[in-house]
Amino acid sequence: MADDERPADGLREVLARRFLTTDAARPEKVARWHARGRRTAREDIADLVDDGSLVEYGRFVTAAQEGRRDLADLVVEAPADGIIGGTATVDERPCAVLSYDYLVMAGTQGMRGHRKSDRLIELAGRLRLPTVFFTEGGGGRPGDTDIPLVSALDVGSFALWGELQGVVPRIAVVSGRCFAGNAVIAGCADLRIATPDANLGMAGPAMIAGGGLGHVTPEEIGPVSDQAANGVLDVVVPDEAAAVTVVRELLALLSGPAERSAPADAESLRTALPDNDREAFDVRPVVEALADPDTVLWLREAFAPELVTAFARINGLPVGIVANQSTHLAGAITTGASSKAADFLDLCERWRIPVVSLVDTPGFMVGPEAERTGLVREAARMVTAGARLTVPLVGVVLRRGYGLGAQAMLGGSTHRPVLTVAWPEAHLGAMGLEGAVRLSMAHELAAMDEPDREAAVARHTEDLRQHAKALNVARVFEIDDVLDPAETPAVIAATLRAAGRSGERWPS
Repeated sequence: MADDERPADGLREVLARRFLTTDAARPEKVARWHARGRRTAREDIADLVDDGSLVEYGRFVTAAQEGRRDLADLVVEAPADGIIGGTATVDERPCAVLSYDYLVMAGTQGMRGHRKSDRLIELAGRLRLPTVFFTEGGGGRPGDTDIPLVSALDVGSFALWGELQGVVPRIAVVSGRCFAGNAVIAGCADLRIATPDANLGMAGPAMIAGGGLGHVTPEEIGPVSDQAANGVLDVVVPDEAAAVTVVRELLALLSGPAERSAPADAESLRTALPDNDREAFDVRPVVEALADPDTVLWLREAFAPELVTAFARINGLPVGIVANQSTHLAGAITTGASSKAADFLDLCERWRIPVVSLVDTPGFMVGPEAERTGLVREAARMVTAGARLTVPLVGVVLRRGYGLGAQAMLGGSTHRPVLTVAWPEAHLGAMGLEGAVRLSMAHELAAMDEPDREAAVARHTEDLRQHAKALNVARVFEIDDVLDPAETPAVIAATLRAAGRSGERWPS
């Protein structure tokens, strides 16, 4: 062979090996996967990133199993050691993306695959790249023989991935089976998006059986119905295409302000609340009316529904929204709601997204049953998370702002947010108004007959209502202003722009 032919031969070899890493090289596996209504790892990545932007790392890596399998077999059957990843752009914004490949050994984590993920995770931190990880897979792989191992507990991927908290945003997408080490990668992410067929668990069927805990099917372990209700999952979407759409929305949100917009009908906020202030109402339409059209992304909807959390834009500005939901437990803040709020506030702090808090709560849930759930610890965690915010917080008291629960919704104090306002029919107090009357007048009431007692309670409660109304609270400057509800979106946006923090975002 002539010398000038060798580069061409080498290039042909590279291109041939590159082809073997693609979906086109395994049409039967791909066809079976498609027949199950699923997309391949490469299809998910291709849908997410801009055309031609993926710079792939480690595509020629094979599983460390040459001691038990032919290299030619590994090149064909274990391309990229079951994990695809690299740097890319999404809507021209830089990011890192990784995906376990379930068509290669059920997406299990090989030793060389760990080295690849370690490399990319370290690189994402160094370059400050938001990172998207498709985590489907069966956990650690026991069959790698080429690398001397005893426990493999020195693998660095989990610590490196965990270290990125607060360094870069991390988004996990979970479809199908996601067990053991793959589940830990998903769990360590800042936010988890799942499809209905996902099963997420710290161990798969084999490990459960090996531990003497019986035989279960994969579908019995951590189904979406469980993991959404207990708060593990943040967003549940119909399929992988919808998951990619949500990832795009989140990455766009992280990039900072968009073109200025406005709510479709801000004046509808004037009639958003029921006339009877003891009547429950769904706060989600209020959130939708405050936000720019089609920008609200609800988070953890099935978990602690007495508190609503969402990302949105107001006048083009990214915001996190936390709101009490009176249709559940009258909007009282439970242990679950406290945990949900604390997690969300921490996430907004890490992602540098301002927070808007919509307050309509009688306060923290009380009583022996509530305390058995660990309320004190989680309630205090919520207060701490709000008090530690360095991103702007704007508080809006919609209707009721009572007690420590209302303070927790406002970072610990009505003067903690950069702006605290109320709507005209709002009332604020150290506790529920009727309860405050019964407590403060307990001695006097005890001396009255039943009809006189209830009449006295009603009379003094009405007096207290007048004292506790928003205008009177503003008069003594416990809050900053009372707004026409229709003004609220514009006031929030103007305040956030004045705060000057909305421009602080991850590099784009």
